[in-house]
Amino acid sequence: MNKEKDSNTEEQILDAAKNVFQTKGMDGARMQEIADLAGINKAMLHYYYRSKQLLFEAVFKNAFSLLAPQLNKILNDDSSIEDKVKNFTSNYISFIIKHPYLPNFIIQELNRNPDFIIKIQENSSLLNIEKFKQQVELEVSKGILKPTKGDQLFINILALNIFPFVAKPLVKAFVKIDDEGFKQLMEQRKTDVSEFIINSIKQH
Repeated sequence: MNKEKDSNTEEQILDAAKNVFQTKGMDGARMQEIADLAGINKAMLHYYYRSKQLLFEAVFKNAFSLLAPQLNKILNDDSSIEDKVKNFTSNYISFIIKHPYLPNFIIQELNRNPDFIIKIQENSSLLNIEKFKQQVELEVSKGILKPTKGDQLFINILALNIFPFVAKPLVKAFVKIDDEGFKQLMEQRKTDVSEFIINSIKQH
């Protein structure tokens, strides 16, 4: 077997694994099913990834490495807090519509393996909110924002953006919509969430 791993094969594996993990979850996923979907045999799959855990982490890191730089760029640019809220919300929702498995991946894995986030910190750039917190403090002092804490504001932004995706079946049942209706609802939230947050923190 060629010692240089083929990047196309690895991409096929990661795509197949993403689909299986998305539908079956970490515990329900089977390496044989992932191999079949990737169009390779199980021995080849194990050559690339020795265990399901390593494959899961690779899928997660692959997606997270696409999202984190986008969001970090928004949090650390020179735009106002109002623009940051709008851009963060829009970018996050757009990304999760394309990678809907990611929020549940994070929650499932943190519940199953609390040390998982340490591995991610070691291998990926987690979101850096220090500049964001300082900027909130500055805009509060200038009278642009109502008294508010940067960390609480950031948690509110995360919560309002993440929850509908994590609770998708519940949201669909409550609102009585199908998958396409859910997608449209999430597109609307790009504006609704931003306006809700901005109206709650901005001095009028």
